[in-house]
Amino acid sequence: MEVTASMVKELRETSGAGMMDCKKALAETNGDMNAALDYLREKGISKATKKESRIAAEGLANIYVDQNKAVILEVNSETDFVSKNEEFKAMIDEIGNTLLKSDAKSIDEANELVISTGETIKELLVAKIAKIGEKLSFRRFTIVSKNDDEVFGTYLHMGGRIASLVVVTGNDEEVAKDVAMQQAAMRPTYTFISDVPADVLDKERAVQKELAMNEGKPADIAEKMVEGRINKFYKEICLNEQVFVKDNSLTIKNYLKNHNSELKLAVRYEVGEGMEKRNEDFAAEVMNQVNGK
Repeated sequence: MEVTASMVKELRETSGAGMMDCKKALAETNGDMNAALDYLREKGISKATKKESRIAAEGLANIYVDQNKAVILEVNSETDFVSKNEEFKAMIDEIGNTLLKSDAKSIDEANELVISTGETIKELLVAKIAKIGEKLSFRRFTIVSKNDDEVFGTYLHMGGRIASLVVVTGNDEEVAKDVAMQQAAMRPTYTFISDVPADVLDKERAVQKELAMNEGKPADIAEKMVEGRINKFYKEICLNEQVFVKDNSLTIKNYLKNHNSELKLAVRYEVGEGMEKRNEDFAAEVMNQVNGK
């Protein structure tokens, strides 16, 4: 039976599922609307769709390494309780190891990757949402490659609340790990001075000049003071310029130089950063579960 646009529209309105999921359900059930609804329920798609508007800002970040390739990722849940669940952790491992074997460039591409069980990452998430009962979200990932004369530095903090991945030249893994730990602890906004956008720098210059002028300094002196303060600004926001926490006589750049190494790349994920946090209301949560929401 041919699946028409009006049939897909009707199923979407009834189930709340996405257009492609509805089209597939109708195709699988030969256009039978009731059977298509059952198909969506069995696959957990309807249940997952109902949870789409809920906030998932907890979860875990992790790093997976295979020779010259590494993946850093973040997967979110609604509660910290679920993020500690072994099934949730195993799901992240499945996603991470699948990404390691891929060249995915986006979440959309990654969601279509096939995992070891033969289902896609997207289908895995839908199944786990149906089973666990919370909104789960595969938020982001970065695939990183290195050369043979480079080394990965990795560090997980607070059981995966923060994940830090760096690439440095040389073969000293301890040095690389030190830099990864620095990034995790000090939360740099950028890796190198060259990464700082011009508008951010211009704004900081204006702020520092205004501060100097308010201190009663002449304009020419204020300009010179700005340059000194900008260098201090770089030390706060750029990983390569930061003071090394293990030895405050060195910057990260100098620490690496002392070990014949150089920072090439750095990625830091902190779970839920920049996201709206879930407002816990346990009474309402219990009632929602009682009512099947």
